[in-house]
Amino acid sequence: MKDFVYYAPTEVVFGKESEEQVADLVKKYGGHKVLVHFGGQSAKKSGLLDKVCNLLKQGGVDVVLLGGVVPNPRLSKVQEGIDLCRKEGVDFILAVGGGSVIDSAKAIACGVPYSGNVWDFYLGKADPECYLPVACVLTIPAAGSEMSDASVITNEDGDVKLGYSNAMSRPKFAIMNPVRTFTLPPYQTAAGVTDMMMHTMERYFTHDDDMDLTDALAEAVLRSMKENVFKVLADPCDYRARAQIMWGGSVAHNDLTGCGLSSDWATHELEHELSGMFDATHGAGLAAIWPSWARYVYKENVSRFVRFAVNVMDVPNDFTDPEGTALKGIEAMERFYHAIGMPVNIHELIGKDITDAEIKEMVRKCSRGGEATQGSFKVLYPEDMEAIYKMAR
Repeated sequence: MKDFVYYAPTEVVFGKESEEQVADLVKKYGGHKVLVHFGGQSAKKSGLLDKVCNLLKQGGVDVVLLGGVVPNPRLSKVQEGIDLCRKEGVDFILAVGGGSVIDSAKAIACGVPYSGNVWDFYLGKADPECYLPVACVLTIPAAGSEMSDASVITNEDGDVKLGYSNAMSRPKFAIMNPVRTFTLPPYQTAAGVTDMMMHTMERYFTHDDDMDLTDALAEAVLRSMKENVFKVLADPCDYRARAQIMWGGSVAHNDLTGCGLSSDWATHELEHELSGMFDATHGAGLAAIWPSWARYVYKENVSRFVRFAVNVMDVPNDFTDPEGTALKGIEAMERFYHAIGMPVNIHELIGKDITDAEIKEMVRKCSRGGEATQGSFKVLYPEDMEAIYKMAR
């Protein structure tokens, strides 16, 4: 068991009509002039964007708008937001959307007070001394960015996708109304559940085996997401199931399911290069990579994969064949991915064969030019990354 510090300061306001409190919450955390940051047309079509803006104005909060965030949020939009906030004297960032919008908002928030290029933080060249306060009205449960300290941004110059974590980036508050997720398309719903489950699995697959409570919490999150995704795919307006998923996305990535454990994150790092190169949906990319990662590393700790197979995937434990049980757990996960419409390899993800040259380029980026390793369950060197991409092709 590892010593740990658990820090989750975000105020969660959860339930029907919870967005009604947005103006009071912004003022509570010092906001007077707010950048309302959002994605495409869905926030407008649903009426949520207008409702949030009207509530802010009625509450005496000035509003500046910036839309156009896309999946795998772009550095150019972040830089546009930084310039706009400086010009308008914005003192608070409110994201209305999912993880991409929240991540973009976090990047803007650390870039506004910084005299250099915000990309410095993602390259590891600098750390911010301060952030503008950030908060969100969540519409897409998936990334868990509403309670996490992390953001991931794609630099269009070279299609480089990098993450950065800082405790100051944790949102001050997160408004979560499950009703606002009723209109999510099935593919986006399934990709979101895949992402949140992977956030827990990146923490769960570890060599630390003496934190039973954290393991039990992780397994409960994974089982609940498995159960409820089928309910919402059958009935998109199932409030109870949507609520479990919305809260599950936050619990999966607010560090609760990793307390006392070492985390891996290799699947995420491998997938970042995949979605960076092909602009694939992040959750779907994780499903395409994980089975190959799992088969490549499971012998490092077979008992961990056995526990996953039995406690999460409902595989009978063959005590005479631990490796067989472990592999059946991976196969069961693949069946689950297919059942919810997710891919289990790169060809299924992007609809074509990936070339050796594309694999080598992803390895180059993932290994930072051959200088970095990834993961801790099994430390991956460039040759390991290449092997996993080839297995997943």
